[in-house]
Amino acid sequence: MMTIDKAGTYSLAGRTVKRVGYGAMQLAGPGVFGPPRDHEQALAVLRAAIAAGMNHIDTSDFYGPHVTNRLIREALSPYPDDLLIVTKIGARRGEDASWLPAFDPDALKRAVEDNLVNLGLETLDIVNLRLMFDVHGPAEGSLAAPLKVVADLQRQSMVRHIGLSNVTPAQFEEALGIAEIVCVQNQYNIVHRDDDAFIDMLAAEGVAYVPFFPLGGFNPLQSAALSDVASRLHATSMQVALAWLLRRAPNIMLIPGTSSVAHLRENLAAASLTLPDDVFAELSALG
Repeated sequence: MMTIDKAGTYSLAGRTVKRVGYGAMQLAGPGVFGPPRDHEQALAVLRAAIAAGMNHIDTSDFYGPHVTNRLIREALSPYPDDLLIVTKIGARRGEDASWLPAFDPDALKRAVEDNLVNLGLETLDIVNLRLMFDVHGPAEGSLAAPLKVVADLQRQSMVRHIGLSNVTPAQFEEALGIAEIVCVQNQYNIVHRDDDAFIDMLAAEGVAYVPFFPLGGFNPLQSAALSDVASRLHATSMQVALAWLLRRAPNIMLIPGTSSVAHLRENLAAASLTLPDDVFAELSALG
């Protein structure tokens, strides 16, 4: 198994966390809905992630729903002492697998309780409040009401730390008046660069940034350029995309997801991939 130590660590929620972690979303069925195609393979992926040294798993009880958290508990409980499990609330799944806002106080509290039960925990390490003003990306709107609910659950010791997902810089600033925020989770990659300034601001403040969809939103020309770089480096496009993120800013923490042990090993290799300066510049220009 590849070492992920070359990618270094970052301080998250007062703990030293490897910068390469694992996102559990793809362990659920097609469309992140229903059970996995292969239950035993899903358990094997989680155990392989821990065996490789990962100590950061990203999940949510609305994956499935309830599927990924129950898999994590089955595969890994009792949990390693250094494992940081990050979950998120603010959405729910319709019976047609749609993604729906779930912002009212009862829904937020129930989401925290469901995460606790299905993960088998007494307190959640980090809960990301996922904003749903627009399902497809950040959109302005006050987060005060739902965040105050999460902060109250934190005071009740159901939640240790709070993060935000699908948010704008203005919403982050609003949040700081309500609670300490330890991480932000938004879409970001080589070509989807809306958060460039936001990432640098968070880095200066010591706040972790966790990008999702590392290969999302590429047009055919951009994909071809990425593939060309990958072939020159004898790597995969995903490995190059992840290596670019690791180099982009020290506060970026990766959570690539997969339902395959082989793909997990491929993703881990990104930690050992060093991008030459000219290649980093070439890739950065794609955005």
